[in-house]
Amino acid sequence: MSTTEEPELTSAHGGRLVAQRLKAHGVTKLFTLSGGHLFSIYDGCRQEGIDIVDVRHEQTATFAAEGWAKATREPGVAALTAGPGVTNGLSAMASALMNHSPLVVLAGRAPAMRWGQGSLQEIDHLPFVAPLTRFAATPDSTAEIPGLVDDAFRAAQAPHSGPAFVDFPLDLVFSEADTPTESPTTPSAPRDPEPDGGALARAVTLLEEADRPVIMAGTNLYWGHGEVALLQLAEARGIPVLLNGMGRGCVPADHALAFSRARGDGLQGADLALVVGVPMDFRLGFGGSFGPETELVVIDRAEPVRDHPRRVAAELYGNLPAILDMLREGAKDAVDTVAWVSHLREQETAKRAKETEEREDPRSPLHPMRLYAELGELLDRNAIVIGDGGDFVSYAGRVIDTYEPGSWMDPGPFGCLGSGPGYALAAKLAHPDRQVVLLQGDGAFGFAGMEFDTLARHGVNVVSVMGNNGIWALEKHPMEFLYGYSVAAELRPGTRYDKLVEALGCHGEFVEHPEDVKPALVRAFESGLPALVNVLTDPGVVYPRTSNLA
Repeated sequence: MSTTEEPELTSAHGGRLVAQRLKAHGVTKLFTLSGGHLFSIYDGCRQEGIDIVDVRHEQTATFAAEGWAKATREPGVAALTAGPGVTNGLSAMASALMNHSPLVVLAGRAPAMRWGQGSLQEIDHLPFVAPLTRFAATPDSTAEIPGLVDDAFRAAQAPHSGPAFVDFPLDLVFSEADTPTESPTTPSAPRDPEPDGGALARAVTLLEEADRPVIMAGTNLYWGHGEVALLQLAEARGIPVLLNGMGRGCVPADHALAFSRARGDGLQGADLALVVGVPMDFRLGFGGSFGPETELVVIDRAEPVRDHPRRVAAELYGNLPAILDMLREGAKDAVDTVAWVSHLREQETAKRAKETEEREDPRSPLHPMRLYAELGELLDRNAIVIGDGGDFVSYAGRVIDTYEPGSWMDPGPFGCLGSGPGYALAAKLAHPDRQVVLLQGDGAFGFAGMEFDTLARHGVNVVSVMGNNGIWALEKHPMEFLYGYSVAAELRPGTRYDKLVEALGCHGEFVEHPEDVKPALVRAFESGLPALVNVLTDPGVVYPRTSNLA
């Protein structure tokens, strides 16, 4: 009779157990701010060859981990010390939840043996972390640590992907437990569900009958690796494509079927819209951006977290590339869309032409559009552009073109300012040979400006371009429109943020006139240092909408 051979065991402390599982999941970077509750995890990461990237605020550590996910489509990992370390990271966790970013947050926790006696930074994190995560847990023993780390990675990556959280009581993570000499394999990803057959047939029929189809795709297209299949479908059926969120760049901006300025005409005029990986939230007018007679086919990795605000004709959930391929292969009798595409191209060209005056505006302080015109001439095709601001980044979202997946990052629907430096840090670490350009409003700079110290310490030569108008423009202008006055909307005009970053070891430039923008940008790119180009922009320029609340 045969016997099962017992695995050989070795002893390791809890932090080493954490690091072993991180390594098994392919993690190479841990973003953190130093805290005593995390020392054993740091020691484990050092032994396992995982880089520890320390920042100046836990919110940035968590945003950097999310930025790593956005740059690589693999889970990013942050480690936060107990109590205020965790609460400082909550906004970034909420952002990752809204963005469906795969994120694993590891945290310290007061010792279990002293629980309830008032240890330093003692608070139960789970009740307020759980609503912001896909998974939140605390081990009851050191031996449970590896399994919970695996569970967190599984939850972070399963559709809809998002943040997962595990905190480790101080006494447990510093204690030792037996572990197999050979690390167990990582759990396989769950299989995607098959789309409903009836819904697929309905979608194919609608696509075959549509004279004016359009694709509106967003962030989950990127997380679902659906860009190749989507482009093949668009090209095979002649379907115009509009993109938002992390979907930007999944179809190159200069492709014949890629549109941005004609979005309103495309969505309102379409008789069929394939809504791929994007919710019908405020960015799509809660469904009102589509025409009243437009048939909607919703395609995503999993069922939505909220009900659709309007009727849809068919819903297809599961593996995005497979679903998009099924539509392409199934719709064999699709009608000719040449006239529809030509109409939208005329609209696109006309609206781009109308921007010429703003892009050539000679005023000082600058119109933001003039600044972006100058910047656009220096951006590489594969540049990663990160937005962190209000009106300044709203203009960028209109006019900055992207050509590759993962080339545009912004805070997403949660709209949390201060995300940019963390995103930029992670993006440049993930892609050191690519331009990484951070677009910052002067207001947004205040949330994480000290992270230029982080960029300098780690030798990360991100170039930040600031639109410095001395106000909270997306609040000041709408409030003045509503009430005839504004309050709490003024900043100090002309602040020399460039001198601040110079004091932190970075390169600074100050620009007041349009003709000086490009030379300053060139010097910033050539400096080899983290850089800030501080450009004075006109506070009187009003972004063309009356409210950013709905």
